[in-house]
Amino acid sequence: QVQVTESGGGFVQPGGSLRLSCAASGGALSNRALGWFRQAPGKEREFVAATRWNGASTNYGDSAKGRFTFSRDRAKNTVYLQMNTLKPEDTGVYYCAIGPRWVVGRMFLEGEYDSWGQGTQVTVSS
Repeated sequence: QVQVTESGGGFVQPGGSLRLSCAASGGALSNRALGWFRQAPGKEREFVAATRWNGASTNYGDSAKGRFTFSRDRAKNTVYLQMNTLKPEDTGVYYCAIGPRWVVGRMFLEGEYDSWGQGTQVTVSS
């Protein structure tokens, strides 16, 4: 089974940037979908953004549009989420997840993913 590991979280002031990494291992990746979700204290986990592992499709949640972008290093089996202009409301634990395939219009759903990382904390505060 494919496994994913997140890294790159930290503490940043409002307006700052962070780059999260999601490294995958343990299986074929080319047809898979990768998503980022986050959970703020006392709130349910919510969709942030998703991409096909090969980069052919991307979907950003409303909170990420215009501020977050994907990039990838295929040699390292790693996808990055560049987060710019961070706001205090971006604070939370960010989870990387991988699913077996890209399903149009459904990648905001947790049920489309079958492997999840442990999460990385992002704190945006002055």
